[in-house]
Amino acid sequence: MSELINFAHRGAAGHRPENTMVSFQYALELGATGIETDVQMTRDGHLVLIHDESLQRTTGSPAWVKDVTLEELRLLEAGSWYDEKYRGERIPTLEELLELVRQAGRRVVLNLELKNGLIQYPELERKMIDAVRAFGLSEQTVISSFNHYSLVECKALAPEIKTGILYMEGLYEPWKYAGSIGAEALHAIQYAVRPEFVAEATAHGVAYHPFTVNEIHEMTALIQAGVAGIITDYPDRLAGLLSN
Repeated sequence: MSELINFAHRGAAGHRPENTMVSFQYALELGATGIETDVQMTRDGHLVLIHDESLQRTTGSPAWVKDVTLEELRLLEAGSWYDEKYRGERIPTLEELLELVRQAGRRVVLNLELKNGLIQYPELERKMIDAVRAFGLSEQTVISSFNHYSLVECKALAPEIKTGILYMEGLYEPWKYAGSIGAEALHAIQYAVRPEFVAEATAHGVAYHPFTVNEIHEMTALIQAGVAGIITDYPDRLAGLLSN
């Protein structure tokens, strides 16, 4: 049995401002073996890491990511909303995270979520795949999305890169659905995961990576169920469990 992947959700989002370089770096320090983040695109075609389509919550700007250039985005401050001591943090580019992972000195799994449900960013799949390949990280990347058409496109463009189906609530026999679109993983909300589902998916060669799991008792139950990875805001909690 391979080692369970400790995916840090938006970095160490329970401890640092989400989707910032300080959050990603701290996640690795806490023992994360994977990093989950959200990929969107600026008006001038740069890939950046932010969850919301709007910049309001994390920067105070009412603009949307799709409507600003990278230069304009870089002027925004994305740390003080979480805590004043993180004032000055910026929204990173995908390339900045790829470089961090490449230099980490150990194998880290990247979970790149395409945020293209509400906004259909042109060429988002191809641009992200090109970047991952350029950094030589294809083998340690999994692409996830709630937009499953996008996952099919990613698999067509890059059969060597794994894909993960994001979904909420009940999906009937999701391991069969995963097989139908060539996906290797199920990124289900934790409440849609049962031990018998995990066993059946594993038998079909499909991994479960449930989200967003922050409580110790929830992590423990999922570990016992046999999931392949857990997405959490607190990678230190999960690392502690896995070290016992």
